Amino acid sequence: MKDDYVCNQEIIMAARRKLSHIAWSYLSGGAESETTMRRNRLGLDCLAFRPRVLRDVSKVVTSTSLLGHPLRIPVVLPPIGSLQAITPEGAVAVARATEAFGTICFVSSVSQPSWEETAAASNAPKVFQLYPRGDLKWMEETLGRVKRAGYNALCFTVDIAFYGHRERQMMNNWLPPSRPNDPNNIYQRSMTWETIDAIREIWDLPFVLKGVATPEDAEMAVEHGIDVVFVSNHGGRALDHALATIDMLEEVVAAVGGETDILVDGGFVRGSDIIKALCLGAKAVGIGKLQGWALAAGGETGLVRALEMLEEEIMGTMALLGVTDLDQLGPEYVRKAIPVAHTNELSAFVHLPNDLKNSVA
Repeated sequence: MKDDYVCNQEIIMAARRKLSHIAWSYLSGGAESETTMRRNRLGLDCLAFRPRVLRDVSKVVTSTSLLGHPLRIPVVLPPIGSLQAITPEGAVAVARATEAFGTICFVSSVSQPSWEETAAASNAPKVFQLYPRGDLKWMEETLGRVKRAGYNALCFTVDIAFYGHRERQMMNNWLPPSRPNDPNNIYQRSMTWETIDAIREIWDLPFVLKGVATPEDAEMAVEHGIDVVFVSNHGGRALDHALATIDMLEEVVAAVGGETDILVDGGFVRGSDIIKALCLGAKAVGIGKLQGWALAAGGETGLVRALEMLEEEIMGTMALLGVTDLDQLGPEYVRKAIPVAHTNELSAFVHLPNDLKNSVA
């Protein structure tokens, strides 16, 4: 494995060489017309910076914290199901990279190997992301197992009551290994705020709600005692024609009024993308596709290197904006602008070879 990548474009090129067409399509695609997925990127491309000059930026601090745990940069590793289709070690590679770099990972309940094996793979803080597959008794037994394994927080994903109509996968006649036999199982489809309350009675550690897309639901999350609101549209892999997450962010931040921390994911692949989200009120950003590409390129080592390059980009963006600490960022540093190029999941990387750019369809 090459560990001296100079930019994340090289990571993506290596991932494409190593992944089968089927696995690449699973990792890089979205639902139906992929409008939501591409809006995620377009929303970021429609924000421009307003830099300040003649400020001492000789020392730039990129660290923050979440749920009481330090983050080397304001980036977390969100849950990805079927990691075993991307890297042989599956979630263990993510757990080890999390400790090696210094961040937090979210472990999907439908990734392999076992939850216990993944938890034991590193001492890094881990959030367990659970899809309901049974009634409240099943939930209680499952959460007991999660606690015994040593996870630090629980994440419920609430934006995928139905499995997304992912046509790239369908045309390949392929389903990810993690997809259940009943992809629209009754337990996942029947969740309500009352379900969340019942789970909160069982789970007394921090609780993250992933998939919030409106200020109305963000307000509800605060009312129901949620510790972290995770703004997400499932990377454009569930409901098509939704808003970009960056376009939802300001309203959600205003709705929670500082009562919870805000995470966001959806199309974030550059350090500058992450800084835009922090300017609009996010505490940290999740990287999904970039995480997957890095794992495909080189497993644990590839992911650590991708995070290191994000760190370099974040530090450079902050210095060029004239800020030295993440707390100094605010909406005054960004404004709406007209994008300059066609948008797709790879358009942030303009130096990719043409054959790779053409593989997005």
